This record gives sequence, C-alpha cells and structure tokens, in this order.
Amino acid sequence: MIRSMTGFGRGESKGEGKEFLIEIKTVNHRYSDIFIKVPRQISFLEDKIREYVSKRLSRGKIDVYVSYEEYGEDSKSVLLDRPLAKAYIHAMEALRDEYGLKDDISVSLVSRFPDVLKVEKVEVDEGKTWRLLEIALDSALKSLILMRENEGEGLKVSLLERASYIERILKEITLRAPDVVKEYKQKLENRIKELLDQQNIDENRLAMEVAFFADRCSIDEELVRLGSHISQLKETLDLEQPVGRKLDFLIQEMNREINTIGSKANDLSITRNVVEIKSELEKMREQIQNIE
Repeated sequence: MIRSMTGFGRGESKGEGKEFLIEIKTVNHRYSDIFIKVPRQISFLEDKIREYVSKRLSRGKIDVYVSYEEYGEDSKSVLLDRPLAKAYIHAMEALRDEYGLKDDISVSLVSRFPDVLKVEKVEVDEGKTWRLLEIALDSALKSLILMRENEGEGLKVSLLERASYIERILKEITLRAPDVVKEYKQKLENRIKELLDQQNIDENRLAMEVAFFADRCSIDEELVRLGSHISQLKETLDLEQPVGRKLDFLIQEMNREINTIGSKANDLSITRNVVEIKSELEKMREQIQNIE
C-alpha cells in the first residue's frame, strides 16, 4: 500500500508505577532521518527505540518524543548515611558536655543536617521498562502508519488520474505524428514550385528530403518508451512495499522522453500537448516527493 511520508501518531502505556506518552511526527525526506528525544533516566533505551522505528518506517524525517513519569511508591528510596549521622551526634554530645548545654538532640534535628538523608531514584529495570515503552511506541506507530496510508491512498488515486490523462494526450500525439511528415512534404513541394516556378519536380530529391525530415523528427521510440514508463508507474503503485524512490526515477525518465519529443516534433499541436504533459509530470513529481 502506498504511504505518504507525512503523519502523526500518539501512544500511551501505564503500569507498575510508570507511565509513557510517545508522539511521533514525520515529514518527507529523501532518506530516513530519525531524531529521538528521551528523558535522561531512560536514555539507555534510545538505540532500541531507533531500531524499532526503523523497521516500521523506511523513509522520512521522523521525530520521536518520549515522555516518562514514575509515580509508584517504589520509584524512590531514602538512604541513611549512618557514619555521617553518628559523627554529627558525637560532635553534638561533645559540644553539650564541654559547655554544659541543654541536651536537645533529636531525630528531627539530626535528619536536617546536610547529607544525612539522601533521596535516590530506584535503578530502572531495563527489561520491564522497555516492555512498557514498547506498548506506547507500537500504538503511536500504528496510528502514524494509518494516517500515512490514508494520505498515500489519496496520492495514489491522484497519480493514477494524471497518468491516465497523460496517456490520452499521448494518443493524440501518436495520431498526429504521421500527418506532420505528410504536411511537411506538401509544404516543401509547394515551396519548391514557387521558387522554381515550374510544375516538374525531381521526385527522387523530394523523397530524399522528406525521408531525412521524417527520420529527424520521428518520435515513435520516445512514445513507446513513455507509454511503457506510464504502465510501469501504474504497476508500481500497486506494490506492497516502499516505492517512492522508484516512482521518482520513473518520473525523471518520463521527463527525459517528453523533452525529446518536444525538441523533435516540429509541430505546434504536438508542442502544445508536450507542454501539457510536462505540466502534469511536474505535479506528479511534487506528489511523489511525499511518498515513502
């Protein structure tokens, strides 16, 4: 199925005192360019996220934003620095004894001294954290891909319509092409008669001149190749794989053929058709730039 490279996806997961919110935004890009923003405490999962995303999205500028919250009771722990607390108590006891001070040493007093109590986050379990993150990531990717496929289907319909329109114009060119040589022969014959002011014309010389013109302005091969490229483009749009680069190449080849036809045709009617085809190809090229 054809996919656009533009889309947005969002996924959430929650469990075991952890919560993930993942948002993925993509736009068109010639290659695959993945940017990931994750909180520092789970930065060790960045490579896994990148690998997971790259397996599902082959092309585009991809921005992945990961929000992570810990709210469980076991997400943090309080550590007591016993040697430091003991040193504080001994110092206060010495101060009391030496100067005869009132003994008001208490737990609340000691706990307020610097570094006696330290709050630390519990070390993150990589396996459990990844399994929870993967749920949100998969959900975000599914919604993103669905959006890209829906937009891609619209692009496919438009491209097929333009391709069919170009085929109709090519039929007009194909029907017109033989008349160009006939008309040239008649014009040449009339011109020679005017210049020579006579009715007798060297038919062999005229035939040679017409044959030379016919060979020079023949566009049969270009028409065949252009028709073949259009057929191949239609077939490519039905492939179940990323086809953006292949379509881009086909459009380049189609432009090459139509430019050659325009330079060789030597006919106003065909030239007008060539201009119309080039206009349609440019519109198709812009659309294909956004296909994965």
